[in-house]
Amino acid sequence: MLAETSLSIWGWGSLCVVLFLITFGPFAIFYFAFYILCFVGGGFVVTLLFGKTNSEKHLEQCEHSFLPPTSFGITKCIEEMKQESKPIKIDRRLTGAYIIDEPLQQVIQFSLRDYVQYWYYTLSDDESFLLEIRQALQNALIQFSSRSKEIDWQPYFTTRLVDDFATHLRVFRKAQQRITEKDDQIKDGAEDLVDTFFEVEVEMEEKICRDLVCTSPKDEEGFLRDLCEVLLYLLLPPGDFQNKIMRYFVREILSQGILLPLINQLSDPDYINQYFIWMIRDSICNYEAFMNIVKVSDKIGELEAVRDKAAEELQYLRSLDTAGDDINTIKNQINSLLFVKKVCDSRILRLQSGKEIDTVKLAANFGKLCTVPLDIILVNNVALQFFMDYMQQMGGQAHLFFWMTVEGYRVTAQKQLEVLLSLQKDGMHQTAQTKGLLRTAAVGIYDQYLSEKAAPRVSIDDALVAKLEEKLNNEDPTPEIFDEIQRKVYELMLRDERFYPSFKQHPLYVRMLAELDMLKDPSFRGSDDGEGESFNGSPTGSINLSLDDLSNVPADESIQLHAYISDTGVCNDHGKTYALYAITVRRRTPNGDEVWKTYRRYSDFHDFHMRITEQFENLANLLKLPGKKTFNNMDRDFLEKRKKDLNAYLQLLLAPEVMKAYPALAIYVYDFLENKAYNKGKGDFARKMDTFVNPLRNSMRNVSNAVKSFPDSFTEGMTKMSDNMGKISERLGQDIKQSFFKEPPLMQKSFVDPKHCRVAAHLDDNVDDNVPLKIMLLLMDEIFDLKERNQWLRRNIKNLLQQLIRAMHGYTINKKIVDHVDWMTSPEQVADAVKRFRDAFWPNGILAEAVPRRDNSIRMRTRIAGKTKLLGIMPDELKHILGAETTRKGILRVFEMFQHTQLNKRLVYVFLEGFLETLFPVYGFPDLFKKLHSSSKQMQQYMHRLQSTQTPFLQKR
Repeated sequence: MLAETSLSIWGWGSLCVVLFLITFGPFAIFYFAFYILCFVGGGFVVTLLFGKTNSEKHLEQCEHSFLPPTSFGITKCIEEMKQESKPIKIDRRLTGAYIIDEPLQQVIQFSLRDYVQYWYYTLSDDESFLLEIRQALQNALIQFSSRSKEIDWQPYFTTRLVDDFATHLRVFRKAQQRITEKDDQIKDGAEDLVDTFFEVEVEMEEKICRDLVCTSPKDEEGFLRDLCEVLLYLLLPPGDFQNKIMRYFVREILSQGILLPLINQLSDPDYINQYFIWMIRDSICNYEAFMNIVKVSDKIGELEAVRDKAAEELQYLRSLDTAGDDINTIKNQINSLLFVKKVCDSRILRLQSGKEIDTVKLAANFGKLCTVPLDIILVNNVALQFFMDYMQQMGGQAHLFFWMTVEGYRVTAQKQLEVLLSLQKDGMHQTAQTKGLLRTAAVGIYDQYLSEKAAPRVSIDDALVAKLEEKLNNEDPTPEIFDEIQRKVYELMLRDERFYPSFKQHPLYVRMLAELDMLKDPSFRGSDDGEGESFNGSPTGSINLSLDDLSNVPADESIQLHAYISDTGVCNDHGKTYALYAITVRRRTPNGDEVWKTYRRYSDFHDFHMRITEQFENLANLLKLPGKKTFNNMDRDFLEKRKKDLNAYLQLLLAPEVMKAYPALAIYVYDFLENKAYNKGKGDFARKMDTFVNPLRNSMRNVSNAVKSFPDSFTEGMTKMSDNMGKISERLGQDIKQSFFKEPPLMQKSFVDPKHCRVAAHLDDNVDDNVPLKIMLLLMDEIFDLKERNQWLRRNIKNLLQQLIRAMHGYTINKKIVDHVDWMTSPEQVADAVKRFRDAFWPNGILAEAVPRRDNSIRMRTRIAGKTKLLGIMPDELKHILGAETTRKGILRVFEMFQHTQLNKRLVYVFLEGFLETLFPVYGFPDLFKKLHSSSKQMQQYMHRLQSTQTPFLQKR
């Protein structure tokens, strides 16, 4: 039954569908759906029109209805709002100094105009809100100014500021060391360095780390907002601070409109590099420093930027159509640029291949090293420290100790005898006392190094020791009493294979040459085609190219060259005074005579002499260049004498016998005497050799270094001399012995761990109270890493700095610093700083546009220029004290520290935190900063590691 019913339903349904399609067509279904949609839409429109008509009728009825009257207060409020607002008077006084208030008012006006008014006037024409904001800013500035006047800024500028910078440098140095010690280097070295830096920071600070603020823009903005809100709480009146709208406006203006752009600019490495160049803009770029920077650069981007610029200059020079005298200048420039390009290509290839090798290690196994005599090593501070380390390794430290102690005794005894003679001339008699002091010192030296109980004992002929003992017992001691034994000890160190001969083959000797800047770099020796590099980076091949017309002259051609110095004078160039010699040159050829004048300095003669004596070794015995004089070298009589000596030198050099004996010498002579600027080939190396090896300086350097190394010089007076003379040998010997061991720094407290502490923790109240000396020592310790050096060098550096400070300012150095700080915070200087800030952000009263990021190649060349400038202004005296390699590494370390934006931001925030802690000492800013930085990831990881290391220890207990 069910089956039949289902069948009938399907049948009738199918029949209806067929009939519908036959009647209306195949598209009828779509028409049907369209009709339904139109029906529903029409119904919706009718309903909407009906509702609109009824709503309008209802609203018309409501307008004619009567509402209850408003209250009296609302009516009065409306009436007051309709009245004209009374103008708010703004007191333009901020700091009490008009020269400061005027530019500050302009800064406030420009800030409101560019950060508030441009959008506020689209909302309202009422200016009372703007005036309230201005009044709030002025109140904050008034409170800030009043607070600043109550603070003694000397400790901040002389201690806190330097401590923050030195600690930042220490963290960076340790991060570099940690990166170097890693076996597997991460590809992104810069990012790895930043992470490692903040790891070291949290280990040193222990309770604070600024990684989020420096690496996350979002966290940085939040930090500045919180900080500005705290400052507004301290600076604004309670009523203004409780006004949230106004407070938020002021906070955003300070944090996002002023502080954040300022911090971003101060943290930009390119801006810092340009600022470096601007600060030392008066110094001349040194070609030697430039080539040194190119050779040691490990950034491919820097090298490519220099190479591309050199190629661009080469293309320009080759396009010039020149003739005559300019052709030689153009050729020299092209040769120099080709050489720079070649060095850059070689350096890039080495870096890309991963075959970078330490120059010191490379030189130790390649080529011939320069020889520095033992007597020069013993009187040079830098060389002496390496010889000390070597003698300690070989067990010969007693011999070196003895030689140096006797040297100090001799100088001191001579000084004391001179004082004694002057006292006797004045009628004072202290002969017995003086002889007693000398005897005590001499016996002390004998007991410490030569007696049977001496440990260690100097191994020397017993007959000489016995002879000395007899003199000490029967004769008055003299300054020369130890001379015979000292000569024997010197000969022993010089000839014994364990000491000086083996030292010349030791890696410490190579490091010494590097510190003396006397190490030849074998990686740039030149190729077989004759193109090579001099020690100062000058292309030696350029000589032949610039003298084509002279170098092709046959040796047997009848050409005679005569030259003599016709005049001499003193010149001043950029503050440097030097003597200039006018050389008249006559060249006789079969075609006639040529006469010209050329001008040379003594350093040019010296450089020329070094070049020819290296190329022709036999000339060193024939030609003797007049010696160099350190003091009074501009004296007229001295210049005349030197002129006569240099003339004799030229006549001997140009003698026909010499020119025929050395035919290849002609090209060097022609190059030196040609009427053009002389290109030094060995100039810097010659000066280094002259400074460290020239025996003419030995006596003066010997005395000066001996006196410096001797503690508590006796030249300050008879009283101090008498008090200390009895302790000469003991103290000097102990000082020398201590130099071999890695002692704590000179100013380090005994309970401080030097590896995990701030630099200020090394200050000791028991040491000299001279603040500048402390500052310079701390900075030099961190910049040049002197803590790894022996105490002999550190003690000499301290003595030198003390003498330098006293020579400049005497004992009033602290007053000088106070006066300088007062000058820095004077109204004139503060006003000048505000004006510079105003002009930087609003030049000509208009908001400065965002400076477009400079091209990367320009930024890289700026880095090279900045490093060149910094290295070029380093005085040679500093290199002589610390060593050239140490000085170079220290300067480049400081420069590299500023090439990371995140690290620069950290330094800026550290300065800002120190400034606020000094300005508000009673408001607990240190704890506040710890809370603001508490979300640091590095801090959380450090605390986790700390807890994990402490848990096993606690469980054992």
